[in-house]
This record gives sequence, C-alpha cells and structure tokens, in this order.
Amino acid sequence: MKKRIGIIGGTFDPIHIAHLIMANEAYHALELDEVRFLPNAAPPHKEISGQTTADERCRMIEKSIAGIPYFKLDPSEVLREGKSYTYDTMKDFKHNEPDSDFFFMIGGDMIASLSTWYCIQELKKLVTFVGFERPGYQTTESEGVLMLKGPVVDLSSTLLRKRLVEKKNCSFLIPEAAYRYILEEGLYES
Repeated sequence: MKKRIGIIGGTFDPIHIAHLIMANEAYHALELDEVRFLPNAAPPHKEISGQTTADERCRMIEKSIAGIPYFKLDPSEVLREGKSYTYDTMKDFKHNEPDSDFFFMIGGDMIASLSTWYCIQELKKLVTFVGFERPGYQTTESEGVLMLKGPVVDLSSTLLRKRLVEKKNCSFLIPEAAYRYILEEGLYES
C-alpha cells in the first residue's frame, strides 16, 4: 500500500495557527500517513523578511509541531539553499520514495498563480495539489486543485511580523512554544 504524505511548504516566517489548521485538516480529510512542513530557503515568488534565519524558522516549526507524531519538519530546501522550486524538491521526493503519493497543500492565495510555477505541468504529475479557501480569494477546483473545506482563518505571516515589530500581543495566533521562542530570542524586534 502506498504511503500518503502531505507537504505544506512556505517561508513560515513565522509559522502560525492557520498553517497548523490546514495541515491537520488535510491529515484527517485525506487520511494521510504524515504531514511534512517544508520551509523554503529562498522562494522564487516572494522575499523572506530577512528578520530571521532559516535555522530560526526551522526551530519555530519544530517547537510548533512537537508532540504531534504525524507532523514532521523536512529541511530539504533549506539544506539545498538557493531558490526553492517545488518541482525540484518533489522530483527528489518521488525518486527517493517511489511508493508514496504526495499531496501538496496551498492556500487560496496561491491557487490563482499556480500556472506560473516552475515546471507546473510536470509538477502536477508528481503531486496532487490540495487547496484551502482564504478570505478575499476566489477558488474553484477548475485549476486542477482538490479543494478541502475546513476552518477559514484570515491570517498571514506578514500581519504577524508587523504586530511583532510593534510589540503587539500575538498569543493564540502563533503556536505557544514558537511564540515563546520568538520573544526569548528577540526575533522580529527591528
């Protein structure tokens, strides 16, 4: 029987509850064996804030998913460095794990731009894209994305970085252990 693996990629700068909710909803709805959090080294479609290192972003993920046995940190893209093209990563995963099916999770904001992704037609042969609604974005299954219903949380890392810089409370929005780490290490203070 093939292993069913969910992948949630992103900068996770910082990770927040919407990431965890999306991963957990997909885990249950798709009967996945595990969900891997795949932080980008350098995403081709946006800039990382520059306020945190890849190691710090990985530490936030580790702290956020500790104790959840079906959630894993996969630092493949961070270790590879350079631009993080999903196609290259998934090609490696398929080569190394040919008996696995991969489900790549994206938010509603990414669905409209999916056609611009590097080697998208080849990538669609390697993964099933799983989309989640996001307020303010029109989403349909016509883009070849399997849409899942779940709690809709209008939250972004951009908003959280702004709040953290302004020293506003982010309790309940960032997983508690990651938030504590951010405060202890003074991340996002400038």
